[in-house]
Amino acid sequence: MHRLLAHSMLFTACMLLAACGQQNTPVLTDATGQPLETSGHWLLINYWASWCRPCRQEIPELNELHHELASQSVKVLGYNFDQLEGTALLDAGAQLGIEFPLLSNAAISKLELPDVMGIPVTFLVNPQGQYSDHLSGEQTRASLLAALQKNGALTK
Repeated sequence: MHRLLAHSMLFTACMLLAACGQQNTPVLTDATGQPLETSGHWLLINYWASWCRPCRQEIPELNELHHELASQSVKVLGYNFDQLEGTALLDAGAQLGIEFPLLSNAAISKLELPDVMGIPVTFLVNPQGQYSDHLSGEQTRASLLAALQKNGALTK
């Protein structure tokens, strides 16, 4: 009986230690508060604002990637630099023609991203939820794909 209890306790301890060693992408919510399916995906998170001309200009490139990479392990997400929430965020996104999911303030705070000094900026987060890289300034489809390849998010 003692041997069975000892084995059970050892098994439980090993399982707890294994779980502590694993880092999972935190559950992120969109502008409506709904959870996003991000587990096991690379995240390409673009910071934008409606008053930012380069941000506005790169949105079509981000929309294209959002649709192109939908079946792969990369999610294109947006975050409003002005920290808009709810209807204001959805309206601003619609006015700019953003087709990819927009993150809530609560969601972005769950990620350990570097401080933002200027926009646009795009962050890459690996499937374990860890910051991997960032791109400053206006991006193109080609520059975003190159960064995804460089970081191992795409194999091509």
